[in-house]
Amino acid sequence: MPAFRNPVLPGCYPDASICRVGEDFYLVTSSFTYFPGLPLFHSRDLVRWRQLTHVLDRPGLLTLEGLDVSDGVWAPTIRHHDGTFYVVSTLAVNRQGSLTFVVTADDPAGPWSDPVPLEAEGIDPSLFFDDDGRCWLTACRDAVQGGPGELWMRELDLDRLKLVGPTHVLWQGAVRGAWVEAPHLYKRNGVYHLIAAEGGTESNHSVTAARSGTVTGPYVTDPRSPLLTHRHRGPGEPIHNVGHADLVDTPVGEWWAVTLGVRPIAGTHTLGREVFLVPVTWTAHGPVFAPETGAVRLSERLPSIASAQSDGDPATPAGQAHSGPDGDTAAPIDRTHSGPNGDPAAPSGRAHSGPNGDTAAPIGRAHFGGLEWNSLRGPAGDRVRPTADGSGLDIDLAPEPLSSTGVPAFLGRRQQHVRFGARTRISFAATRPSEEAGLAVFQHQDHHATLALTVDADGQAQAVLTVREAGTSTRQASVPVSTGEVLLAVDGDEAGYTFRVKDPTAAQWISLARIERSFFSTERAGGFVGVYLGLYATANGHASAGRARVHWFEYQPEPETAG
Repeated sequence: MPAFRNPVLPGCYPDASICRVGEDFYLVTSSFTYFPGLPLFHSRDLVRWRQLTHVLDRPGLLTLEGLDVSDGVWAPTIRHHDGTFYVVSTLAVNRQGSLTFVVTADDPAGPWSDPVPLEAEGIDPSLFFDDDGRCWLTACRDAVQGGPGELWMRELDLDRLKLVGPTHVLWQGAVRGAWVEAPHLYKRNGVYHLIAAEGGTESNHSVTAARSGTVTGPYVTDPRSPLLTHRHRGPGEPIHNVGHADLVDTPVGEWWAVTLGVRPIAGTHTLGREVFLVPVTWTAHGPVFAPETGAVRLSERLPSIASAQSDGDPATPAGQAHSGPDGDTAAPIDRTHSGPNGDPAAPSGRAHSGPNGDTAAPIGRAHFGGLEWNSLRGPAGDRVRPTADGSGLDIDLAPEPLSSTGVPAFLGRRQQHVRFGARTRISFAATRPSEEAGLAVFQHQDHHATLALTVDADGQAQAVLTVREAGTSTRQASVPVSTGEVLLAVDGDEAGYTFRVKDPTAAQWISLARIERSFFSTERAGGFVGVYLGLYATANGHASAGRARVHWFEYQPEPETAG
């Protein structure tokens, strides 16, 4: 049976929400404090996804400065009704919902409206359009009584984009003592099905459900809950933390769910929470997730619409991509053999474009105008500017270091493969030890590593590897360099991240150190995000007229050994 490889969106793309308009599917995910915010994707077959835009793509829409990396924009929902697209989401501060807002667009590629604040408590808002045209917002909050959490509902006036009428408490979840969140509502055969997540977004995560004959309740727990979870599966399971599902039907009547999950190695993961695609069927009792196996799989049968679209395509060599509809990169039929952590192995050590050969951000030499690139907490365009052809960057040194909660001079992209190589060629002449520019492996403002050009107290140029953990920075290794231009590299695999330096005229790379992979894991750093790989420049609290030139940057999965 033709199959595809999960996840369909690898890397840190948590809390996916999905909707369909005709033959087109649209998907949006959380973005936390990365800017632009709320990446939005398009697909025709649910497997191959192409990013269209960011919903929050302009400065000044939300205030992110001062926030922890894992605060910011959480858990959006995307829906379409009567020619208009709606996205609702929450701005979180100190891990609490601070502002719930809605944005709208006639075209999902934009422009999107400015955020409209809603008088809504909690987090994880969702929209449901009933058959009578009324729109209902659901969300989760601390329980007024009982608890600890509850799902609630209020009507949204679509003309004024304002919540109106009474608040209806819907449900406190299926598991006593567990927080209930991520509500999405569906109507089938006159019955309202409320899908939620419980157990937290870690190992006890699960999909639960309740149902009612009226939209405002009361809702009765589906006794089959949890409908989907991997919390009972052993440590050898390749996918963990499954939950936060949203459902969609296809034009031919199939149902699928997008859900988040992680792919740990020895109990820790670095890529973040990724988007997995799961088949769904309906019975008289409600939805059945993964009816063949009861689990989310790395290799899953293709949706019939994907099979139909691939008919007549030439066979694709294992791990290599071919072009799909709308310029998307197509996920080949699963003729791959599995590599470590379930990633399909690239033939002869050559790189492929993603776990499916599909929707990973572009690989190889970067174009810095691409949608895969993000700054932190706001636009860095006044300090980070692509060169005319987009292949390089000029980065002015910012006073803000990566350890700040401001807007550093930083531009990064998600790590999307356990085995990868990142390279850059950079020119920079520091004038004092506080000035540095280079390559960052970034998990959190207080948990990251940098490989940078700087000078010592005597003015000698050097490349320095620095590790920051729990707010303390430690120099791990350094090597003198003869010029202000070097190649910097980091290679990752199941064991760790190896940092290297090379003079452009030298034959060999110099290995500085290897940092264990688990250091960069979410379990060790805390929070909700995965690793970003990026370029940065800072004067560490000082004013500076310094500037770094990034000649090029490349990202490759499963690289050949540098040497």
